[in-house]
Amino acid sequence: MTSDRAVYNLPMSIIELEDLAKSYRVYQKQEGLLASIRGLWKREYKDVRAVRSINMQVKQGEFVAFLGPNGAGKTTTLKLLSGVINPTSGTARVMGHVPWKRENAYRRRFALVMGQKNQLWWDLPAQESFRLHQQIYRIEPAEFDRTLAELTDLLDVKQLLKQPVRELSLGERMKMELAAALLHSPDVLFLDEPTIGLDVVAQHNIQQFLKYYQEARKITILLTSHYMKDVAALCRRVVIIAHGQIQYDGSLAGILDEFSGHKVVTLQFAEGQLPTDLSALGEVLEVLPPRAKLQVDREDVARVLSTILNDYVIEDVSVEEPPLEQVIAAVFSKIDTDAARDGQVDAAVAAGEP
Repeated sequence: MTSDRAVYNLPMSIIELEDLAKSYRVYQKQEGLLASIRGLWKREYKDVRAVRSINMQVKQGEFVAFLGPNGAGKTTTLKLLSGVINPTSGTARVMGHVPWKRENAYRRRFALVMGQKNQLWWDLPAQESFRLHQQIYRIEPAEFDRTLAELTDLLDVKQLLKQPVRELSLGERMKMELAAALLHSPDVLFLDEPTIGLDVVAQHNIQQFLKYYQEARKITILLTSHYMKDVAALCRRVVIIAHGQIQYDGSLAGILDEFSGHKVVTLQFAEGQLPTDLSALGEVLEVLPPRAKLQVDREDVARVLSTILNDYVIEDVSVEEPPLEQVIAAVFSKIDTDAARDGQVDAAVAAGEP
């Protein structure tokens, strides 16, 4: 797939991946008592390639969306970059450090937030966990107090610092997780689905905070999320990974241009002007007289609008890109189709078929 990188004019690369790969050897347990007993002496394993030869660079100050279906290798990649796990092969450097060497100098310059895992003590108030972070990262008291005051003010959680974490709502807990991750002012932030499970208001608040903080501090952020509103609100660059490999690396607009062959046209007709043959203009998505919504091929939009404006009285009209969720779903579907086809071709070659 193509790459659209011309829109970026940023400083040096701060994250560099070269042929990075990670495989796991997974035990295959057979069903039944006898099979389980046999498995004590003879075990069957399967090699799972979570990440396959990834090459990528992220420049300082970029906010990059790292997208892919479940099991694509997103979280594995973040764990590799955080030094949580070691690669099977390949190299990676983040701010000049090799992550899995786990150097203290590197640990103090990045943070990892995982939406489905907590780093705060569940039964203690968040402020106690923050004090622990202060000692771990050796933050000077004056700097700690200033940073904590700034973060809790931006996240609007000052009044919750003395409340046990288990008593906070999911949105409040995520705000506290972000505050904890940013207390030591990292240069790189890895976010693994930070808005998972949050309601619309909580998602919006997290998005607004991340947008402001990233622009103000110019930190580098790599974000994984299944909520396309996160991506649309925060990221200019999108990297799509599937089957352990990068399938697309470019601008968000480039995805719409490359993978969406249509636009959504919404028309507000004058009273009594709604056509009876809307399907002749495009695929009818919705009709709520006197309003109609059509899906029109990109190259036909101008012609369709000209026809409608000549023949009918229009009170309002809008032309929009299709929902990003729909486009990304189409991208994933195409990737799966291509992978299945390539797999069939490989199997045919292995079998000696033409």
